[in-house]
Amino acid sequence: MNKWMQQLPEGVQDSLPDECYNRRRIENRLRWMFHLSGFNEIDTPLFEYLDLFEGETASIEQEQMYKFFEPGSRIMVMRPDYTMPIARIAATKMKSLPLPLRLSYVGSVYRYGGQRQTGQREIAQAGIELLGSREPSADAEVIALAVESLLNLGLTEFQIDIGQVEFFKGLVEEAGLEEADSEKLRLLIHQKNKLALELQMRDLAISPETKNNLLQLPMLFGNGEVLESAKALTQNERSVRALENIHHVYQILKTYGLSRYIAIDLGMVQSLNYYTGIIFQGMTRDMGYPICNGGRYDTLISEFGMDIPATGFALEVNRILIALERQSELERLPGTDILYVCSRKASQEDYQRIQELKSEGYRVEVYLPVDNGQTAAEYAKIKGIPKVIQSDAAKADGEQREEFK
Repeated sequence: MNKWMQQLPEGVQDSLPDECYNRRRIENRLRWMFHLSGFNEIDTPLFEYLDLFEGETASIEQEQMYKFFEPGSRIMVMRPDYTMPIARIAATKMKSLPLPLRLSYVGSVYRYGGQRQTGQREIAQAGIELLGSREPSADAEVIALAVESLLNLGLTEFQIDIGQVEFFKGLVEEAGLEEADSEKLRLLIHQKNKLALELQMRDLAISPETKNNLLQLPMLFGNGEVLESAKALTQNERSVRALENIHHVYQILKTYGLSRYIAIDLGMVQSLNYYTGIIFQGMTRDMGYPICNGGRYDTLISEFGMDIPATGFALEVNRILIALERQSELERLPGTDILYVCSRKASQEDYQRIQELKSEGYRVEVYLPVDNGQTAAEYAKIKGIPKVIQSDAAKADGEQREEFK
């Protein structure tokens, strides 16, 4: 036998019954949560033209995409994220619909090396996109729904960290840094590597005050008091507006009673070309990587010819599955309620009785003899099936076999 017949490619996995049951339960609960919040589910093709993901604000690097050629040499990619296809649809097939658009999705994306912490290349996601509103209340609605979704799934020990990329952009603008230098600083700030950040800034021609402001960014983490500390750092108009925005969003979430799940992190500054304002990620106990990512991306849809602001998030379903397991919140795979023993001859009466039992909510398994001499009662005991029903025709069959012996 070829050894590859029994192996899986790197980065993908099988889902056995218990895991598959809980994963579908998570996905269906999220679908229902999104539905109750006015978000309509949408689906997009598994593969699209590479061109769709090559825009100026693209968040996925080409090296992370699975590419292939179609006849005619057009380069195709397997869907690396949902946001770009949804942006395409919003600007084309849904452009005449009233705003805001509330759209949701549940499915998989595919990235080569996209989740180095877990090694997964097929990534199950569920998320929403709210398109058409620039209001802080729209950001608050999206963040609140992320919190509500995680609570509804049974998670309690998690936190949503909120940042604002415009605060960093304002500081960089004030410093007059080149794009390459600001990108190096951004990465170190996001990693909270203060020592490397200090070394990086030694050779930059910026004022000591600006250096100090940038050095403070990784430390600006906590509750609403962090914003007061940040206000003292700069009078830059762009940064001040960013602080006012995140303050407004945070106050709305406090009003909703969700502040216990929220923290502010002004040193969270990922994907500056993609995100344009509020950004956030969800973390949970005993996991070193996010279970949720999201934020505002007001310029992305303009690449498709429509100037529509937008915000949204994606939940990582498999990571949530791991988190629920660690917090002992997974459900056991339901067992079979009834083992139904039919006659060896096809019977309409048996079939109808089985359908009646199913309609009453029972999980019914039809007994099928196998070549191991095991009886229906023995099989039910091994499987933990509490009830065995034997039809009259099956009883007659059994009696006839006994007489024949």
